[in-house]
Parts: sequence; structure tokens; C-alpha cells
Amino acid sequence: MIRWSRSATLRFAALVFALQIAGSAVVLLTVRSITEKQLTANATDEAGRLRATLLDGWASGGVDRLVRVAEARLDRSDRPQSVVLVIGRDGRVLAGNVAAWPPNVVIGPPSTIEIFRVARSQPEAMRVIGTVLPDGTRLLTGHVIEGELAFVGAMEAAMVAAMVVALLLAALAGWAAARLIAARLGRTAQTVAAVTAGDLAQRVALDGGNDAFEALGRSVNAMLDRIAMLVGELKLATDGLAHDLRSPLTRLRATLERALAAAESEEGRVAVLRAMDEGDRLLGMLDTALRITRAEAGIGREAFQPVDLSALVADVADMFEPLAEDRGLAIRVVDGGGVTVPANREMIGQAVANMVDNALKYGAGVIRVGVEQAEGSVAIIVADDGPGIPPDRRDDALRRFGRLDAARTESGAGLGLSLVAAVAHLHGGTLELGDNAPGLVARMTIAV
Repeated sequence: MIRWSRSATLRFAALVFALQIAGSAVVLLTVRSITEKQLTANATDEAGRLRATLLDGWASGGVDRLVRVAEARLDRSDRPQSVVLVIGRDGRVLAGNVAAWPPNVVIGPPSTIEIFRVARSQPEAMRVIGTVLPDGTRLLTGHVIEGELAFVGAMEAAMVAAMVVALLLAALAGWAAARLIAARLGRTAQTVAAVTAGDLAQRVALDGGNDAFEALGRSVNAMLDRIAMLVGELKLATDGLAHDLRSPLTRLRATLERALAAAESEEGRVAVLRAMDEGDRLLGMLDTALRITRAEAGIGREAFQPVDLSALVADVADMFEPLAEDRGLAIRVVDGGGVTVPANREMIGQAVANMVDNALKYGAGVIRVGVEQAEGSVAIIVADDGPGIPPDRRDDALRRFGRLDAARTESGAGLGLSLVAAVAHLHGGTLELGDNAPGLVARMTIAV
């Protein structure tokens, strides 16, 4: 829920939904208010006109004339909604279609009440005006608005239905807006994911518009063009560096070999051999560092082909078995079935060899090597029964030239696991170090 509440797409959809609902509610409530006020005003006008007619009758002939005009008005079939009541100053009902003066009618201003008319079985809502004449006679005039209120009620029911429809349409509008944004940004996200996996040729597809999404796509494409150019320059630079450094190192070794042949004393030969070993180690470090740089830059993906990881792991284990026997260890291949994935065979083989070599150098007991399948990935696992690596030092073991104190007694430059991590990244996976209880388990995943 917290993750969804922080989603910009969800917040935008909620904003569209809220604005749609607010707009619909304002329109419907405004229509209802205007309609109800208009109906009340019309009923008030009818009651006022009826009052004026009756007052004209009273002015021309007194109470008797008032009563005749009232009865004539009630006899008219074209005025079925009229309300009239004339009460004499002695309290008797002189004329009208209401049995008695309503107790909640205030003399003067119009009011809305609900009472029975004569010969009616149900009370009715009406708009009435109460008047007291100079001689004490009371006059009540009004207009029944029961039908109008029923219309307003029907309109309210229609408004509720309209609000339900508005809710559905607002939800649809919010969903459509969210899908539109997700689709436009999804292309950019897919392109970035493909480039992250090593496909530097991918670019965001543009529609040719002039909105923010197009501007973002053009900016991302420009950035990817720049990255591709830099990676190309890096490849040229690393290839040139490798060539330039290997040549003097090779000449240095040839010179040392001649010095070894010309050495007359045993001490001189030993010193030359040590210098040759250091030269070979330096050449190996250079080669490994260049491999790591190229893998992290995505170079090598073009050589992907179907690779049987189970067979490859078994071959690497066979290659290291004599060395394991010399160290008093054993290598056991855990059969995980045939697993074939698209990969760079040479780099995967080097990575597995580095993992096994690391286990032989710093592990103990039985070295278990195997392949496990999971949803969307394959894992190559190398586990040993040695002392392992504390959780807080595992990140140090994965850094370039990172060597733990216990590893400094062995030959190496601290690049073995760094190369494994770079190869895993090239194949869309990761390298994780865990606790084998006891020992260390290294898990290199490959996306499939």
C-alpha cells in the first residue's frame, strides 16, 4: 500500500478521478438547487396572484364578496392546485378547501407546509401565504406543490443514478489516463532495461509529437547515443591498452628468460624466476582487469550462443579435480539436469573457474558445484565447508582488488570474484555470497 501510495501514476489517476467526480457533483447539485428554487418561486407567485385576486374581491364588496370569489376560484377546474381558506373574525370557516387554519402558518411571509385538503386522504405539500384583513378576517392562499416535489424527488433519484454513472466514468477516465502514461513511459523503461542488460543498440520509439514524453524520449536517446559512443571508445582504448602493455611485458619475459639462461649462480636464477613469476602475475592482472571492464561495459554480448551450463560446470570441475586432490579436498558435481541458456561460453567458463578456484584456495572439505533452475533465471552455485566470509565483509570481497586478511596468504590480486560479478551483470544476473553453515556459498544467477 505504501508503494502504491507513492506511485505518481496512481496519484495522477486519483486526481483525474476526483476532478471528474467533483465536476459531476457540482453540475448535478447546481441543477437541483436551481430547479427547486424555481419551483418554489413559481408556487409563491401562484399563491401571491390568488391572494391579490381575493383581496380585490374583498375591497369591492367586503367579506361576502370575498367568500363568493373564493368559492368561484375553488369551482374552477383549471386551478386544481389552488388552496383557499377564509375564516371570519369570530373563528368560523366561511369558505375554502382546508378544514382549519394551520397552526404553523406565519402571517406575512410565504411558507411551505404539509396539511390535508378537504376530501383528500393524504396530506399534501403546499406553498401558502397567510393574511389578516383590517376587519379581523383571516385569509390563506396557496398552491399545492406535491407534484413539483415529486418531480424533484425523481430528479434526485436520477442524480444518484447519474452520480453512480459518473463514478464509473471517472474511474474509467482515471484508469485510461494511468494506462496512457504507463504506456508512454513503459517504452522508455523497456529501452533502459534493454540497455542495462547490454543491448546498446536499443532506442526509445518516438511518435513525432511535441509533448513532454517525446522530449523525454529524445533526451534518453541522446544520452544512449553518447553512452554508445563512449563504450565504443572504451573498447578501442582497452584493446589498444591491452596490446600496448602486453608487448613490453612479453619482451620483458623474453629478456628474463635470456637472463635465466645466462645466470651463473643459483641465487641469480632464483631471482630471475621470481621476476618472471611477477611478470606473469602482472600480465594476468592486466588481462583480468580488462575482462572486467569489458564485461561491465556490455562488451561480449554479441558472442552469446546456447550453452549447456550443466556440461560446462562438469568440465570445469574435472579440470580442477587434480588440484583439489593435491590440497586434500574433493569436488562434487550436483546434477541439476541439462540446463541450456544463451550466454558467452568463454566468459561463463572463466567465471565458474574463478568461483571454484576461490573455493579451493579459501574453503575446506567438499566443494559442491551445481546448477539450479528458478523462475526467470538459472543459478550456478559453488559451496564449500570452509570458514566462510562474515556478512559485513562480503561486499569487500566483491570489490576490485579487494582482499580479506585471510586471503593475503594466497597468491592473487583480488579480481576473481569481481570478474564473476561483472560476467553475471553482463548476463542480466548477480553474484551473491551467502552462508553455507559452515562455509561459503557463491551463487551466480543468469537471466533466461
